[in-house]
Amino acid sequence: MTKYWVIAPCDSTKPEVFDKVWGYDRRNETIAIGWHELGDVSKMSQSQLRARYKEVFGDTRMLARDCNTLWRFHHEISPGDVVVARRGTKKVVGIGTVKGPAFYDEKRGSERVAHPTEYSYPNFIPVNWEAKEIGFDNIRFSRYTMYEIPEERYRELIGPAPPEGPGEEFVLEKHLEDFLVANFGTIFKGEFELYVDPEGNKGQQYPTVGENGKEIGYIDILARERGTGSFVVIELKKGRESDTVVGQILRYMGWVKENLCEQGQDVRGLVICKDEDERLRYALKALPGNVGVKFYRVSFRLSDRPNTGDGQ
Repeated sequence: MTKYWVIAPCDSTKPEVFDKVWGYDRRNETIAIGWHELGDVSKMSQSQLRARYKEVFGDTRMLARDCNTLWRFHHEISPGDVVVARRGTKKVVGIGTVKGPAFYDEKRGSERVAHPTEYSYPNFIPVNWEAKEIGFDNIRFSRYTMYEIPEERYRELIGPAPPEGPGEEFVLEKHLEDFLVANFGTIFKGEFELYVDPEGNKGQQYPTVGENGKEIGYIDILARERGTGSFVVIELKKGRESDTVVGQILRYMGWVKENLCEQGQDVRGLVICKDEDERLRYALKALPGNVGVKFYRVSFRLSDRPNTGDGQ
């Protein structure tokens, strides 16, 4: 079964380096990841890889994620899989099909980068690239070096949505999401501020990836409390079942707690929906103080006369 992978060729904050690296990948039909300090990890077992990582970098909070990335790169990406090459968090620069197994090559890894004496990307996979650049207005990718996405997410990235579109409520709430983000400070009266990550991306449709290198999902809106600095995960119900929404918001809260919260910071959730839902009310009773709910109202009417501004 085909798997879909998002991989960053290298750090996009240095344009001249990225251009050289991506040019190398296009010409040589490859893509690569780093951690050259670990040496040849291609033949290591998972326990050996973890031990080597601890020896080089120490027992850091990144250990599980980085080791899983390297392991999956060498052992789980297969010929026929699809790779989406990203530049930063808002741009696709290429889509390719894996044409062979991963391999380790320190010499080629040094040739690939602009400053071979400083670092190397020695872990390679051969890829048959198709030139395809797609830019997005909002953040679409996690900053993780490599992770797996489901096929439906891949289809959303590379082309228009399928003709059997979502229901009316979903469409309305998608516009509502954009409206909330554009008017965030006014709507929440300064209590919350929209989260902005270190690269300047706003916390709308914020991507989350697990330690196993698989996509967890996209947070509708990620914010912070002005007074405490704690995080707020905001989800719009979008016509979904209450159990689905509650499960999803708890999953995102757990991810934020583990990946973004620092000492003294907490995380809570907020569900925004159109109508009261008894199932949602019962579910939230078991989460006092952790997840709240707010309702929105839309006022719309037709008139035979244009709006004159006089209230008529």
